[in-house]
Amino acid sequence: MSKQTFRVCFCFRRRFRLAEAEAPDEIKALFNQYSENGVMTTDHLQRFLIEVQKQEKDTFQEAQSIVESFKHMTHFYRKGLHLEAFFKYLFGDTNPPLDLKLGVHHDMTAPLSHYFIYTGHNSYLTGNQLSSDCSDVPIINALKKGVRVIELDIWPNSDNDDVEVLHGRTLTTPVQLIKCLRSIKEHAFTASEYPVVITLEDHLNTDLQAKVAQMVTQTFGDILFSPGAKSMKELPSPESLKRRIIISTKPPKEYLEAKEIKDKERDTQKGDAASDEEAWGKEIPILKGHFHADDKNELDKDDDDDDDAEEDLDEGHHKLQQDIAPEYKRLIAIRAGKPKGGLEECLRVDPDKVRRLSLSEPQLEKAAETHGKEIVRFTQRNILRVYPKGTRVNSSNYNPLVGWMHGAQMVAFNMQGYGRSLWLMQGMFRANGGCGFVKKPSFLLKSGPHGEVFDTKAKLPPQKTLKVKIYMGEGWYYDFHHTHFDAYSPPDFYVRVGVAGVPADTVMKKTKTLEDSWIPFWNEEFEFPLTVPELALLRIEVHEYDMSEKDDFGGQTCLPIWELRQGIRAVPLHDRKGERYSSVKLLVRLEFV
Repeated sequence: MSKQTFRVCFCFRRRFRLAEAEAPDEIKALFNQYSENGVMTTDHLQRFLIEVQKQEKDTFQEAQSIVESFKHMTHFYRKGLHLEAFFKYLFGDTNPPLDLKLGVHHDMTAPLSHYFIYTGHNSYLTGNQLSSDCSDVPIINALKKGVRVIELDIWPNSDNDDVEVLHGRTLTTPVQLIKCLRSIKEHAFTASEYPVVITLEDHLNTDLQAKVAQMVTQTFGDILFSPGAKSMKELPSPESLKRRIIISTKPPKEYLEAKEIKDKERDTQKGDAASDEEAWGKEIPILKGHFHADDKNELDKDDDDDDDAEEDLDEGHHKLQQDIAPEYKRLIAIRAGKPKGGLEECLRVDPDKVRRLSLSEPQLEKAAETHGKEIVRFTQRNILRVYPKGTRVNSSNYNPLVGWMHGAQMVAFNMQGYGRSLWLMQGMFRANGGCGFVKKPSFLLKSGPHGEVFDTKAKLPPQKTLKVKIYMGEGWYYDFHHTHFDAYSPPDFYVRVGVAGVPADTVMKKTKTLEDSWIPFWNEEFEFPLTVPELALLRIEVHEYDMSEKDDFGGQTCLPIWELRQGIRAVPLHDRKGERYSSVKLLVRLEFV
């Protein structure tokens, strides 16, 4: 390195470190307001936590522990904090937007139908739906992230004497069922002690069903929940099922949707789990009472399918619905299937038993147009599972809010991909301590005196307004290569901030672009009126402006608005797959009015 290059690098790093210590003017003003002679005492800090941060229950001892945690950087620590320590506290890891100390805090004693459940789709696939490998690794990864519903498609092996997991009638390479089951047992309760549901898409004859029953029983032993041959009148609670495994099955129909995909689609979609366009450039579609043009063929195709999609099997299939090995049938705790008679019969609520119904994403959208209230009523007692349409061969996903706003518990996602839809899913299940179960809002669970339920199409007034002020950001210098964004100059960052929720609440806004800064100071405030705050997610994305090419990715997060802590918070950002960066974060003020 030449002397001139060394001097340039030294000066650049020195300017960077000086900028890091610069607090926004509003932070300085608050420090002056809650300090005396340049020192914020423990009493001052406690008052700040209560009045500004809205942490009304914080004690003197808790404020004192914050002060003492900065004793390494200030000789004032016995008296209090100076401005630099106060700023570092606000922008530090101990001041997140969600209260991590709460842990699991929702009522977990209600029936399973009262919860949104973190649900995977084709959980064994490592990439796309047509040619990727099948493995237990994505199952393990999903469980470690708190996913509570694992889907396995089970087929006979080539000798018809053992059972494999694969996406049938595709080029995906199989993995042994027993390997998947053992991995589920080992990792099921790593992230959460609440139950894991295994949904089996069964393509087996009765002999192999009996073999599966033996595998499942021997693998899980006493932790397997088995209610016996009779259907349950009411689903048990997550609390009563802690550290238990539940089996649910669905007849083998959904895979047929992918069968008719054109060869050119198969060729173009092989490879990565999700295309760059889906991962970054494509916005989440919103249901506004009409369908997008590219959904029309999918909806028409669903119309052509038999109404009894979960029960109808093609001629060459191994089994009929009534042909079920008895020992296998006894394992099934949550039974699935569509009754004959069309949508009305599918959504009929039986007071004597509960069941699980599966709809594809376009089927749900179509049903919601004409039977929205019936779907909400159905999901008050029964389980509704929504799964990606068959043309998503690149393992992309869809807007989960359509299912959630109608009470669907199992909105099944391809967890091996990435993209904005998956960020929403990750955001939802950061709630309730990340345990994989989120209690549904009360309005989705109750009925009026005449059977009235929540109307997803009703125009509602705003219940509250969320104010979000984006002060600044930092950490890209440490987590990205210094030429990642621009080879010759610092990056030009801007922030997109908004809400994902019911259609009336869904919006995205953006800050100005700040040129040539590793530590941008935006100081911009946004307001978001919320008609249904209980289903609203705060979306934040950072982009780096590029004049000649597509803007670069600089981080993202998604947070459940109903669990946000008010006040000034350090918001950590995540990469495209949802992994948290070591250093990248934003300083944000959150307020409800």
